[in-house]
Amino acid sequence: MEKLRSLRKQRGYTQEYMSKILSTDVSNYSRKESGDVKIFEDEWEKLAKALEVPVNEIKEERSARVVNNDNLVFNDQSANNNFNQYYNIPEYILENQQEYINLLKEQIEALKEENKRLKSGK
Repeated sequence: MEKLRSLRKQRGYTQEYMSKILSTDVSNYSRKESGDVKIFEDEWEKLAKALEVPVNEIKEERSARVVNNDNLVFNDQSANNNFNQYYNIPEYILENQQEYINLLKEQIEALKEENKRLKSGK
């Protein structure tokens, strides 16, 4: 979301400031700004108001998702039944899980850095 990032920086606003406007944490805002997490219509409106521009001046559609959830297959082997079951998983659940995965990845990286720092004695 290059338009959003660029205008935020021009205005001298931090990601922390913008995250407060959306009532979210900084890491979630960062993922929204980078396009990893969807920005919803009401959020676009709040961001545009804070930046004092029309929504269409900052709004960018993110690229289509790679996951096709029409025919995801889960192999169910419970009770020795060997058959495939098909599920349609709503997009919002996939997005929610991706947000959680990204948060966990960030936490893992932070812990690795802390571990490195502690091992080096600094």
